[in-house]
Amino acid sequence: MSAAASADRVGLVFVSHSEKIAAGLVELARQMAPTVHLVAAGGTDAGGIGTSFEKISDGITAANGGGGVVILCDLGSAILTAETARDFLEDAEQNRVRIVDAPLVEGGVAAAVAAEIGGDLDAVVAAAQSALHPSSSAPPTAEQPAPTGVSRTVILVNKDGLHARPAAEFVSLASTFSVPITVNGTDASSLLSIMSLGLARGSSVQLSSTDPSAGPAITALAELLESGFGEE
Repeated sequence: MSAAASADRVGLVFVSHSEKIAAGLVELARQMAPTVHLVAAGGTDAGGIGTSFEKISDGITAANGGGGVVILCDLGSAILTAETARDFLEDAEQNRVRIVDAPLVEGGVAAAVAAEIGGDLDAVVAAAQSALHPSSSAPPTAEQPAPTGVSRTVILVNKDGLHARPAAEFVSLASTFSVPITVNGTDASSLLSIMSLGLARGSSVQLSSTDPSAGPAITALAELLESGFGEE
């Protein structure tokens, strides 16, 4: 757990039958959520393949900084062990610990970003569950009229396009605005939806909103995209 982790954010526990997988997921998620309590609870107590009641229980304690805890698991037996660990908590604590049935990698990354931008327990759970049904919005074609309101098109300049880290930075900024914004027709505040667009260097990115007051938000997001996210 990072010393910079914020006490008021929702914490995450990654439960895997493999110690290395759980640790790797924490490493990945920390690139996009540096201030969130992220805890790996993988493998048995002896370091073998399996799950550990003690590791999960300790993980819940370590991840709980006051905002609640979301647990993501890789296989059914991991869920059973996590449920047992939660059942041993006091009733009030149990209500602040959620076990989410969602893809471990995609759901975990989405949940971590939601926690990083200050989402409450329900918001972080919803972000993890969004991995079960990612947005299928299609990017606009030349024949489709641009949405009414405010729209601006920019070209991605950073080497690897909107891969995980810059996509998380983009979503974090988009989530600070109260106006609805889309990126090539998909929700700008959904990390998985943005990443699913596969926007590479040189891609055309249309930022749009049906709200006429969204000009400053569109400008801020466009400038972030044009900055290249500090990448060569």
